[in-house]
Amino acid sequence: MFQRLSWLFVAFILVTSVFMQSAHATATVAEEGGSESELDLTLRTDAAALPVVTANLGTLESPASHMLLLDYNTGVVLASKAADKKMYPSSMTKMMTLYMLFDRLQQGTLSLSSKFTASEKAWRMQGSKMFVPLGEQISVEDLIRGIAIQSGNDACVVVAEGLAGSEAAFAGQMNEMAAKLGMTGSHFVDASGWPHADHYTTAHDLAVLAAALIRDFPQYYHYLSEHEFTYHGIRQFNRNLLLREEGMHVDGLKTGHTDAAGYGITLSAKDPQTGRRLILVVNGLSSEAERASEGERLLNWGFLNFDDLTLFAAGAPVVKAKVWGGAAQEVALVAEADVVMSIPKTGRDKISITASYPTPLTAPVEVGKAYGSLTITLPNGAVREVPLVAASGVEKLSFFGQIGRAFGL
Repeated sequence: MFQRLSWLFVAFILVTSVFMQSAHATATVAEEGGSESELDLTLRTDAAALPVVTANLGTLESPASHMLLLDYNTGVVLASKAADKKMYPSSMTKMMTLYMLFDRLQQGTLSLSSKFTASEKAWRMQGSKMFVPLGEQISVEDLIRGIAIQSGNDACVVVAEGLAGSEAAFAGQMNEMAAKLGMTGSHFVDASGWPHADHYTTAHDLAVLAAALIRDFPQYYHYLSEHEFTYHGIRQFNRNLLLREEGMHVDGLKTGHTDAAGYGITLSAKDPQTGRRLILVVNGLSSEAERASEGERLLNWGFLNFDDLTLFAAGAPVVKAKVWGGAAQEVALVAEADVVMSIPKTGRDKISITASYPTPLTAPVEVGKAYGSLTITLPNGAVREVPLVAASGVEKLSFFGQIGRAFGL
């Protein structure tokens, strides 16, 4: 009787273990999970008290602690809150890990079918997981999806070790790339966003990184918009809930969450009618639902309150500058590319456009050389400067030519 009960007990334990493992695999797990005891919680609370600054001087509030809304096409910041203040990026870090991986793919030193081995460190990673088997060879394409869709901390370690030999060495490479991209307020310690006091960024820097992913790797960007991924029989869904909202036209990028950072997300959406693309970074929200609703609200605000207008076409004369001592007495100064700006739908009379250049220019004038600048100032004081170049060359008059002009000959 005792023997029979013992076998029943063992069977119960085995069944319970399998059930718990399955439940853990299919449940939505926290995106991070490390010790946060040394993190500075005032980063979030102090930033949350700051106001939102908008490009149209409109009133806008947000429960996010950190926020930046950027027009990708024009580079204009439409709204921001503590955008240059330090914050913890949590799993939004993984955008940099993907950037590093995409960069190697584009260089041709890797292919999507290349494989990396899952180390014990990767296998033991907690928080959100791809559930990599210990010692298994995993393709780069599966790892991309494991990071972009499943937010796998373990997949990030596999990639870091595969590309750099160790996660610490990979973090060093991440910092080098951040500097190259102009992310001046960031410092990375790991590949996943695992909590660490010295692992931080800003909303501005994440927007820069998101824009770089879209611009530099259009052939790989689609991975950041995929809804689900099944690996080793474990099906997981993208935590970016706005990907499922068809009317929003959101096509990426990455979510994040820790207790210290709150719920965050970096989003991009493109209006199919106008081609306008907005990038939004928010952090410090209280729940997954608030993350989605605030993302939707702020993107809609950006699309509704601004238009992208072409102020000057490429090559069209902006001003005509006088030329002294030249075969021609004036030359057109132009912008080399279309000057497109995000313009508020209200308050457009408060926009200032000025052209600055020395007058007169002294011959010779070189075609295509910058001789001045166009300055566009938005109602909130934000300034954009565009170089003005000579549309044509002007040769210097000879001595006798100058004498003849002086006498009207």
